[in-house]
Amino acid sequence: MMDNSRNPLPYGNVPQPIRKDGAGATDYGPRDVMRDLENPDMFIPPITDAGTIPNLKFSFSDTHMQLYHGGWAREVTARELPISKTIAGVNMRLTPGGIRELHWHKQSEWAYMLYGRARLTSVDQDGRNFIADVGEGDLWFFPSGIPHSIQGLEEGCEFLLVFDDGYFSDLSTFSITDWFAHTPKDILASNFDVPESAFAHIPNKQRYMFQANVPGSLESQKVSNPYGTVPKNFTFKLLAQKPLVTPGGTVRIVDSSNFPISTTIAAALVEIKPGGMREMHWHPNNDEWQYYLTGTGRMTVFAASGSARTFNYRAGDVGYVPFAMGHYIQNTGNESLWFLEIFKSNRFADVSLNQWMALTPKELVQDHLYVGPELMNALRKEKWPVVKYDRNLNTPE
Repeated sequence: MMDNSRNPLPYGNVPQPIRKDGAGATDYGPRDVMRDLENPDMFIPPITDAGTIPNLKFSFSDTHMQLYHGGWAREVTARELPISKTIAGVNMRLTPGGIRELHWHKQSEWAYMLYGRARLTSVDQDGRNFIADVGEGDLWFFPSGIPHSIQGLEEGCEFLLVFDDGYFSDLSTFSITDWFAHTPKDILASNFDVPESAFAHIPNKQRYMFQANVPGSLESQKVSNPYGTVPKNFTFKLLAQKPLVTPGGTVRIVDSSNFPISTTIAAALVEIKPGGMREMHWHPNNDEWQYYLTGTGRMTVFAASGSARTFNYRAGDVGYVPFAMGHYIQNTGNESLWFLEIFKSNRFADVSLNQWMALTPKELVQDHLYVGPELMNALRKEKWPVVKYDRNLNTPE
């Protein structure tokens, strides 16, 4: 949706890069008008934007879709979004019975279930196994090197995978079929103490993802284990967590403090209601990788040295904020904006600009900003991650 306060739209419904203060000029093309409509604050930047902040946005819709019998997968890594050095993301769909084959990674895997249900299996380094079902809003975490599998249940499933390395590609995982295909049959026979004929029909290459039957109940697939099950649960029900409710929305935080196995990924599930804003803040621990679930929004990032840039986001987009850069996110639509904030860290941490100022001597703040009691008396010592945004107070540019 175009922001008409910034664009007078002198040529019907075709937006033109002209700010209300007269800056800019018409663009006769060639151009992609639909892209301009989707990115009004990139096409007509706020007057406060300046500098050379790199691209902090990439859409999964612009990625290469890998299609398989059993589902599909697509990824956003540092290849697609070069600034994203700490986190890579994979969006994956499995059909009913579709299997992401038995595999493991050098990187840890964190996941958020977007739709449906899936069956997970894993075994740790001490031979302790894990078999569980996950549904919408659930998380899982597999530490680096721990083998696992994912299979769609009756309705199939779709999920977001997050890896703690921006250069990771899901196509470079260690897969059981790939290893078998590249191991001599006499070695396989010796390893498993069976004749070579037992491997007469093994795949000749990695399967990665394939179609199978929907698995039976958890009870029917239970595998008894003399070593027991894993000591820390690999799954977490995020939507069952009571959210922090503020005037502008809600926040649910998950990290190693409440999901102990998740030692390299911390996250927050944020809801910004219409007319709400993720407050001005920054993160003192690492870069922030975002995944937008529903709605539309805009984020302005402050990079110091007189630099700031605004980006527009919608469902399916990835956003990124480099370490310690100040930012805020506004809901620009008429429905709640839901997104994930994800960090390569064992703990979630943010610093609130409002709270920082409230807990600093008033005279010191006033000497910096030339402000009076109206602002100073409104500062909050309690952190409100999501606040109300009154569009009627927005100063025209």
